[in-house]
Amino acid sequence: MGIKSDKWIKEQAKKGMIEPFEHGQVRAGVISYGVSSYGYDIRVADEFKVFTNINNTLIDPKNFDSNSFVTIKNNTCIVPPNSFALARTVEYFRIPENVITVCLGKSTYARCGIIINVTPFEPGWEGYVTLEISNTTPLPAKIYANEGIAQVLFFEGDEPCEISYKAKKGKYMGQVGVTLPRL
Repeated sequence: MGIKSDKWIKEQAKKGMIEPFEHGQVRAGVISYGVSSYGYDIRVADEFKVFTNINNTLIDPKNFDSNSFVTIKNNTCIVPPNSFALARTVEYFRIPENVITVCLGKSTYARCGIIINVTPFEPGWEGYVTLEISNTTPLPAKIYANEGIAQVLFFEGDEPCEISYKAKKGKYMGQVGVTLPRL
């Protein structure tokens, strides 16, 4: 199994693995996104669900209360201190059955105390990626929509997996918006 280069990522993008696909990466005045040397920097869309505790609910992944979030559609999002928001990527992914990904936050946000949490994109999975954006600071944090937020690294196996995410009919297959926990 090996990490894949920009050449491999560009070849897979032609097959529809990442849509829309950006060939460049560095842009003046914008947090970078697009293909990099060994990965792809994803963008956060303008749809956010910001955590709120106004209802004093318990966070329970088996019985999740959607009233725990305030929905925002905007070019920026303010994440409250010591809180988090959910968002989705601009890009839609179709992961080949012999590939798995790891996603890590971009250094620009990390240096501001913002942590991006994304689970691996499993072999055969497709959809928009739901992002968890944590503000670890005691101050509000600003997130910019349609700009870079995290980098995806692609690892290719020697052969396709035995049971892909698609084959096992995973509960997050084909998600299109900011997707809350499902059981």
